[in-house]
Amino acid sequence: MSNSKNDLAWEQLFRGHNIEEEVEKNGFYRIESTEINRYRETRLMTKFDYRSQLPKVFKETGFSILPVSRGGYIISSIETFKDFENNEVEVVKAGFPIHLESIDFNNITSESTALHCAYLSGIIEHFTGEEKLQPTVSGRMGSSAFEFNIDSGKGLLQVEVENSQIEIDGGYEGLHSLSLIEAKSSISKDFLIRQLFYPYRLWEAKVTKKVRPLFLTYTNGVFHFREYTFEDPFYYNSLRLLREKKYVLRDGAISFELIEKALNSTQIIAEPPIPFPQADSFERIINLLEILKAEIQLSKEDLLQNYDFTLRDSFDPRQVDYYMNAGRYLGLIEKEKDNGETVYSLTGEGESLFRLSITNRQVKFIELILSHLVFKRVLEHCFRNGRKPERQEVVAIMKESNVYKVESESTFFRRASTVIKWVDWILNQVEG
Repeated sequence: MSNSKNDLAWEQLFRGHNIEEEVEKNGFYRIESTEINRYRETRLMTKFDYRSQLPKVFKETGFSILPVSRGGYIISSIETFKDFENNEVEVVKAGFPIHLESIDFNNITSESTALHCAYLSGIIEHFTGEEKLQPTVSGRMGSSAFEFNIDSGKGLLQVEVENSQIEIDGGYEGLHSLSLIEAKSSISKDFLIRQLFYPYRLWEAKVTKKVRPLFLTYTNGVFHFREYTFEDPFYYNSLRLLREKKYVLRDGAISFELIEKALNSTQIIAEPPIPFPQADSFERIINLLEILKAEIQLSKEDLLQNYDFTLRDSFDPRQVDYYMNAGRYLGLIEKEKDNGETVYSLTGEGESLFRLSITNRQVKFIELILSHLVFKRVLEHCFRNGRKPERQEVVAIMKESNVYKVESESTFFRRASTVIKWVDWILNQVEG
């Protein structure tokens, strides 16, 4: 794959400023936005919410970047990200005020709307255990001045921050604490600790109440809250997960009977001339549709630069193609050329999904999956035998189902993983 505009600009900047040598000599390199702007706009060159978004030269050197003033940044071999833990998480059902007409929890397309819905439904109050919780602080503000230590390739590096710009998605104060929330409407493997640490350091010095850093991930009707603590307020990497919980806002429930009804009534369609899916996470496919709904149209570079497609412990740019093709396979995403650039957007079918309630949307996803013979046969196997088929059994079903351009045994084996995972997703929609 060719390098992105960010990759090329940072490679030029590293060469022009001997950044690798300067870091080796001094432990870090400080650079101002005025200098970065000579190569590409600073806003685009420094926004890395996930480890996978770091430019190629950062990955090769093991470097990362942090803002330390209104226009200043340091580059060093520092660890700025943290992986999310992969835990089994309790799921709690929540209700929504029925008298509200100006906000629709079935159609959340931004972090701000997700926060409004979480607050209005009592989810934030329930998670924090706070009474009389009120929204108080949000938006952009200065960080004030503070110092901290951060893990680097040569031990701890001391960093001084002076009025760097920060942004708080939502601050909610109760009788005993102030909760500062970083919200994301896209799935990721990790997150940027700074988005919790800088607001925490600012407000920990301003209020006498306990300051609680919270991270919210919203997708497909599920609000995943995590509460962290900094065990040492002067140590960036002392972040520890205290607890987490998922909340769902649904206006109905999905049962095995409903799934069986979809299995028996859905009509089989001809396999489309599109690569058979190699995209195990159906949740990520749904999240991708949500992103396209909000953004209207995106190029592959847009997706690589702004969203995390990390799989397991490595990043493969082909993951973008895999998930886009999965959406195309279901008839929900279309690919076209715009001024010579390949762009993606929702089809009419994809758009219509977001006019449904969340529960009916899940049912529609199930029907779309089961309209393909191989998925229907695998789910029938589950109901008939009371167990999921082994991978080799799935491969045999695939071979009988005339899937498009899957020929080698190894490719069948890889694609079978996606079939199993999508059927798992269908079965996991049953509540209770």
